[in-house]
Parts: sequence; structure tokens; C-alpha cells
Amino acid sequence: MTDPLHNKSEDSLDEATIDRDPIDLFQRWFEDARSADLPLPEAMTLATVNSEGRPAARMVLLKQVDHDGFVFFTNYNSSKAIELQHNNSAALVFHWAPMERQVRVEGHVVKIPDAESSAYFYTRPRESQIGAWASPQSEIIESRDVLEQRKTALEQKYEGKEIERPPYWGGYRLSPDRIEFWKGRIGRLHDRIVYSRAVDGTWTIKRLAP
Repeated sequence: MTDPLHNKSEDSLDEATIDRDPIDLFQRWFEDARSADLPLPEAMTLATVNSEGRPAARMVLLKQVDHDGFVFFTNYNSSKAIELQHNNSAALVFHWAPMERQVRVEGHVVKIPDAESSAYFYTRPRESQIGAWASPQSEIIESRDVLEQRKTALEQKYEGKEIERPPYWGGYRLSPDRIEFWKGRIGRLHDRIVYSRAVDGTWTIKRLAP
């Protein structure tokens, strides 16, 4: 049985034999990270740029990935959402350090349909549903007490009732046009394979120097 945490030669990346579609490879790597019981394998850095060209990065959680892209959820009034409104180009980074694997994703972000956001919202723990209403994400607040008071008021309001999705909360999908896979190797001669998507949707595969 192969141990995904060890840097073995069979875990190297060969552009001649690698998956032709990067999403297929990503899904296999993601499942490897989950099977290895790594903490929060779905955690990813999301990098955006504001209207003045100033970059910002933060950690968010991947909630779905398929051949349409990478989905995450947030408050549409948050700083990241405002930045995406001005410039919908963004980047993601996954880093599974114990496995010596990293994936970089670049592309464009769009909101997912309201129905999909609502469907996911109703799967969240009730505490998280309340939290989506209670927190004016990225806004300055006077103290922690402000959040606690809002939380208490909302719990009373929705006691015994279904909590609807806030209209300002939902999902985004990053549709990738460039995905790079990095695998650590001995002597720092790491493997770097980059996929670039053409206009017709096909992917080209190139090796980069480490």
C-alpha cells in the first residue's frame, strides 16, 4: 500500500504520462490529502486584487470542485467580494506540506446561481446559518459583544423556525485557465507541471524548472 506522505519516485510528475485533464489530477490529489487525514485539506489561499491594484490573500474552504471549477462561499459584502466585483481575476493555492504537494490555480470568478447557494446554505450547521446573518463581514465593529448580541437576537427570532439564506451570502466559482502542480523532490529539483487552457477548452501541458 502506497503511503501518500512519503516522497517516493512513483509520486513524481511526468508530463508524458500525466492526466490530460488537470481537474482529474486535482481530484486524485485532493482525495489523497483527505485519505491521509491531513487537517483541513480543503483549505486554500484565495488571492484577489482591489480597484487600486493592491493584492490581498486569505484562507477559504473549497466546497466543491468539478470540471466547471472550484466553489467557495462567502458574504457578498465582504472585502474579497468587493475586490472580485472590481476585478474577477483570482488565484488559489493548495499546500499539503506533509505530502510535499502544492497546486496553484488561476482563473476568473463568477457567482454561482442563487438556487445552488441556497441548497448549500441549508446543509450548514444551524450555528453557521445564524453566523451568516450575525456578522457584517469585513466591517469595523465596536467589540465582540456586538456579535454576541446580534447572535442572541437572531437565535430568538428564528427559534423553532427555518433560517433562510441571507441575500448577501452565497457562492463563487473560479473557472481555471491555468493550473500548476508542484511535487517536492530530492535536492530541490522539484517537479512543476503547468496546464494552460486554450480558447477551445483544451489543455496544453508544459514542465517548468523548479
